[in-house]
Amino acid sequence: MSPLAPGQDLPVVSQVDGALIPAPRRGPDPVGGGRDVLLLNWRDLTHPEGGGSELYVESLASRLARGGDRVTVFCADHGGAPRDEVKDGVRFVRRGSHLTVYLWAAVLMVLGRLGRKGVVVEVHNGVPFLARLFTRRKVVVLVHHVHREQWPVVFGPRTARIGWWLESWLAPRVNRRCDYVAVSEVTKAELVGLGVAASHISVVHNGTSRPLRTTAGRAANPTIAVLGRLVPHKRVELVLEAAAVLRHELPGLQVEVAGEGYWHEALSAKVEELGLQGVVHLRGRVSEQEKSDLLARAWVHAVPSLKEGWGLSVVEAGSHGTPSVAFTHAGGLAESIVDGRTGSLVDDPSGLHDELLALLTDHPRRTALGEGARRHAARFTWAATAQGFSAVLGHSGG
Repeated sequence: MSPLAPGQDLPVVSQVDGALIPAPRRGPDPVGGGRDVLLLNWRDLTHPEGGGSELYVESLASRLARGGDRVTVFCADHGGAPRDEVKDGVRFVRRGSHLTVYLWAAVLMVLGRLGRKGVVVEVHNGVPFLARLFTRRKVVVLVHHVHREQWPVVFGPRTARIGWWLESWLAPRVNRRCDYVAVSEVTKAELVGLGVAASHISVVHNGTSRPLRTTAGRAANPTIAVLGRLVPHKRVELVLEAAAVLRHELPGLQVEVAGEGYWHEALSAKVEELGLQGVVHLRGRVSEQEKSDLLARAWVHAVPSLKEGWGLSVVEAGSHGTPSVAFTHAGGLAESIVDGRTGSLVDDPSGLHDELLALLTDHPRRTALGEGARRHAARFTWAATAQGFSAVLGHSGG
């Protein structure tokens, strides 16, 4: 996305077949219309590794249910939640592991245990469900981002090649007649590059919730916040390496890392290796209130991720007046951050260090970016997300 000229309006929240969907802060949730909607996702928010994708799905599901749709979310069973439950008017069915969830979905669809009418929304997080092969219902494919760069980071060469083949070759061919939803224009462009017709893709951005009321003021010392799952492709190490230099330039520097994941031990070892005890705090999974307090205290929010479909944490930080710094070529982060207006985009780890130092030492600029981020964040609501997505689902209550 090209930088905005001074005075130019910020991007709209969502776009469906060329129609702009406004994002009012207040107003009723869109009417669902009595459809049967099945959402297939490999995880849900109760999963230890649940994150932005799961929040998108469940925020959408609850609003469609409130609008009159009959909504089922199918996801993996991780042992920490009931196999079957109804929550916020949404039926949750949890079966299988992070790998066998795809097989379970196919079997249950063929048997009709997940319904036989309405529309199926397949959330494509790298590995596709290929729902079109197992149901005659309309299938809509939701894609947060294409995982080209992430496969070799997370898996060995052979598995990475198989995964990329599934994502880049098989899925677009199986789903060639399906409607797609992308959460950013960057993701849409990547899908087009894989052979998906642009006319089949609608862009519906993430929403964000109203920030929880917090009494936390800005921290007295320079503070960097990092939010997200602790996995290799989030590249939290880049912030730690920057902090190892910044602490000598900024006495009292603090780095607050909120999130959990299997990479926690590796990051703990990195903190010790760099001698950052007392500077870096790995908080683990935090409550929504703790997250709001953390973002309100932070001076800057850093997103070192290799790639994101959008950047939900960017908008969450912005709602607290906290600007973000991320990499230019990291997917939808180049859209969730309006460079020079709501935060900064950098090209490499050296640029990350330099921009963090610049923001942490320039109070007027940091404040101006924070206010821009707050105004930007106010434009993104889950009600608008549901409205845009509902338009894609159409009237397929059958």
